[in-house]
Amino acid sequence: MTPFTEQVIRIIQSIPEGKVMTYGGIARAAGSPRGARQVVRILHSMSRKYKLPWHRVINAKGMISLTEDESSSVQKLYLQEEGIIFDEKGAVDLKQFQFDPECMD
Repeated sequence: MTPFTEQVIRIIQSIPEGKVMTYGGIARAAGSPRGARQVVRILHSMSRKYKLPWHRVINAKGMISLTEDESSSVQKLYLQEEGIIFDEKGAVDLKQFQFDPECMD
């Protein structure tokens, strides 16, 4: 496993309930600002094995990226159960809900 992959796993595991991170934010925090697609790959292939809170990762617009209706609905439901609020366009207010691993609060 590469150091980047290990770091991504640690960052995703650290996202607390009621907070989200973006793919790009995770990549930047892991040391690869252009590695958002790698984060997607890691989430897809390692979520189950490492029990990652995959539902807490969204895109830079604050929206769910999953295109399959059922998976998208499940992700939204999980986030709402944690207190995440979506606006009328289906976006999360990143100023309010985005987790910054550098500022543990």
